[in-house]
Amino acid sequence: MPTDSPTRLASAHRVQELDRLGDAIAELAAHLDAATARLLDLIREFDARGGWNSGFRSCAHWLSWRVGLDLGAARERVRVARALGPLPRLSEAFARGELSYAKVRALTRVATPETEARLLAMGRAGTAAHVERIVRGWRRVDRNAEAREARRQHARRSLQLYQDEDGTVVVRGRLAPEVGALLLRALDAAREVLYQRSRAAGPVSPPTDPAAEPPTRAQQQADALALLAESALHHELDPGAPGERYQVVVHVDAAVLADPEQAGQSVLEEGSHVPAETSRRLACDASRVVMRHDADGRVVEIGARTRTIPPALRRALLHRDRSCRFPGCHVRVGQGHHVRHWAQGGPTTLANLALLCRRHHRAVHEEGYQVARGPDGALQFRRPNGWLLPEVPPPEAVPADPVGALRAQHDAQGLRLHARTACPQWLGERLDVGWAIGVLHPLATRVFLAGREEKIPRVLGSD
Repeated sequence: MPTDSPTRLASAHRVQELDRLGDAIAELAAHLDAATARLLDLIREFDARGGWNSGFRSCAHWLSWRVGLDLGAARERVRVARALGPLPRLSEAFARGELSYAKVRALTRVATPETEARLLAMGRAGTAAHVERIVRGWRRVDRNAEAREARRQHARRSLQLYQDEDGTVVVRGRLAPEVGALLLRALDAAREVLYQRSRAAGPVSPPTDPAAEPPTRAQQQADALALLAESALHHELDPGAPGERYQVVVHVDAAVLADPEQAGQSVLEEGSHVPAETSRRLACDASRVVMRHDADGRVVEIGARTRTIPPALRRALLHRDRSCRFPGCHVRVGQGHHVRHWAQGGPTTLANLALLCRRHHRAVHEEGYQVARGPDGALQFRRPNGWLLPEVPPPEAVPADPVGALRAQHDAQGLRLHARTACPQWLGERLDVGWAIGVLHPLATRVFLAGREEKIPRVLGSD
C-alpha cells in the first residue's frame, strides 16, 4: 500500500520547482557579477585613456549621459573600477562570479595590495551584510589611527623665530598638513604677484654684480613671506579701489570680437596677449565698456559700463535652464552664452542665450565645440568634428535572448558559473566583528582568547 499521499507528492514537487528557480536566480546573478567585472575593466581603461574627455567633466558624467546611470552610481562605478586596478586577486574572484558587486564595492573601500588576500578570504566566507559590518569596523580602526596621528601632529606643531648674530631672523617650524598646504598656496600666490610685478617693470640689462643675479627659489620664498606679512598688516594684496581690486580687464577690438580671424588687439590690462576666442568667451557674460580711439590711438570717448546680460535677464535665464545645458552636465552655477555672439549682431535675449558652466563655456569657444538652436528651439551641440551630441544617447541594441547571449559569452571565456559559485561559506554562526577585525586588520591588537583560534578557518574561509 503506498505511503505517499497526493498532497505530500505535490508539496515535494513544488519544493523542487522552487529550488530549481532559486538555483536559476543564483546562477544568473553570478553571470551578472562576472559581466559587471568586465564592465568595470572597460570603465577603468576608458577612464585611464581619457575617453570621456570630449566635453564632459569626468568619466562619471560621461557614464551618466551615455549609459543612463545616476551620477552618484556612476561615480561609485568609477571609484570601484579604479580601486580594483592594483587588486588582482579581488578582480579575478569578481570576474569569476565568486564575489558579488555589493561585496566588491565594500571591500574596495579598505583593501590594499598588502591586505587583499585576507579580505578576499573574508569576502568569500561571509555574506554581504558580514562584509559591510567588518568593513565599517575596519574603517573605524583606520579612523582611530588617523585620529591618533592627527593628535600627534597637532601636539608637535611649532614655530620658532630668533635673531641671529648678523641681525637676520631665522624661522623654523612644523605645521599640520592642512596648515602647511595653506601656507604653500599662499606663498605660491605671493610669488606669482611678485613675478607679475617684475614683468610689468620691463626687461632690465644683464647684471654685472653677482649679488644682483636673479633670486633663487629660496630667496623667492623669503620675498613671498615678506609680502604675506605686509599684506596681512595692510589687509590687501594689491593696491587699488576696493571695487576694482580683483577684476580682470581685457582690451579687445570690436573687429576681433566680431571675427577672430580679423587683425586687432586682444590683450590683458598689463599687455599680455590672450586668444581672440578667449575674449569672445569673456565678453559673453561680463561688464562692457566701449572706448573709442582716434587715428593715433588716443582715447576720445568712453561709454558707461554696462552688463552684457542685465540682471533681470540673467534671473530669467537661470530660472529657465536651471543648470548647464551641455549634454550630461548638471552644474548649476554657470555663465550666459550667446548662441550667436552679440558682436556679430546676436541679440541679448532669452532665445539667444544658454547657460553653460565654465568648463563647457570654454569648450564651446576655445575647444571647437559648437552649439546652435534648431528650428524647434532646442539646442544642438556638436563635437569639433561635427558629430552631433544628443541630449540622451539612443539605447544600444539588445539580443533577443540577453541571458542566453551572456551565458554563451561566458562559456566562450571558459567561465563555468553555477548556482553555488557566489555562495558564502558562512555556517550560520554569530559574527564577532571585534574578533574579526583583530584577525584581519594589520593595525589591530592581535589578542586571541583560549580556544578562539580554532574558529579562524570557518570565519575566514581559509584552508
